[in-house]
Amino acid sequence: MKKNIAIIMGGYSSEYEISLKSGQVVFDTLDTAKYNAYKIHIFKTKWVYIDANDAEFPIDKNDFSVEVNGDKTTFDCVFNAIHGTPGEDGYMQSYFELLNIPHTSCGMYQAALTFNKRDCLSAVKPYGIKTAESFFVNLGDAVNEDAIIDKVGLPCFVKANRAGSSYGITKVYKKEELQNALKVAFKEDDEIIIESYLDGIEVSVGVISYKGKVKVLPITEIVSNNDFFDYKAKYLGESQEITPARITKEQEDKVKIVAKKVYEVLRMKGFSRSEYIFKDGEPHLLELNTVPGLTKESILPQQAVAADISLADLFSNAIEEALK
Repeated sequence: MKKNIAIIMGGYSSEYEISLKSGQVVFDTLDTAKYNAYKIHIFKTKWVYIDANDAEFPIDKNDFSVEVNGDKTTFDCVFNAIHGTPGEDGYMQSYFELLNIPHTSCGMYQAALTFNKRDCLSAVKPYGIKTAESFFVNLGDAVNEDAIIDKVGLPCFVKANRAGSSYGITKVYKKEELQNALKVAFKEDDEIIIESYLDGIEVSVGVISYKGKVKVLPITEIVSNNDFFDYKAKYLGESQEITPARITKEQEDKVKIVAKKVYEVLRMKGFSRSEYIFKDGEPHLLELNTVPGLTKESILPQQAVAADISLADLFSNAIEEALK
């Protein structure tokens, strides 16, 4: 019997449009011989099932079911394609775990931890994972610009702590630019992380649970046409994403070992995509994404194809791993 799969997409953050694209790709790609796919839009104002005619049917949040023309449908598994809150920060994971519904993303704690850049970096440092120098600021804190520059130097990056797709990020070259960068970041989050600039090759590493084992996918080199890998570089074609990365075998081995270690130390499941910059020959972790982009142009699907894993196989595997 075919399994009913709810593909959740949308979300409450600035990333909702990207999430809708990812979710649509999953819907279009899932093996219809194995699964009945349902598009579920999750927004602050509504949770709805979207049928083939774009009609909307409300989700019953008591058991995450939907009723269409008197017939009630429940779901065997949830495919999580929500980037940002509430799909990548632990809220949806908690909800589905309370309802005992399998889902394709990591656990609640892992999602909350990795979505918080500051906490995630702090959690992996004791395991020898190298990171940039950082300085934390919360909304309402007195800002000591000299102390920040003394710690992280210039240029530096001012980032919203809990945001994705490069929303709320500014590269700062001068002390005078700090205050405006903080304003930009505070539009996305009330917590900020300010990091030192790492000058080196940037790579993205996909690590997934595949057929019961942790698998590191081919590495992607990021070459932004802009000052850094910002929103336009990620989604508007203003970058080169080169898979496999043009790095040495030594660099490849090092970053694969680190990425697998991060995945296992954090007790991850499902998809992950982590970013690293090589400084003095060593990979430094920038961040880890637990619901990475899933469009055909996105990095993780590119890496899967390079590993001879089709999108249909990639998505089916995620469901089968969750159903275990």
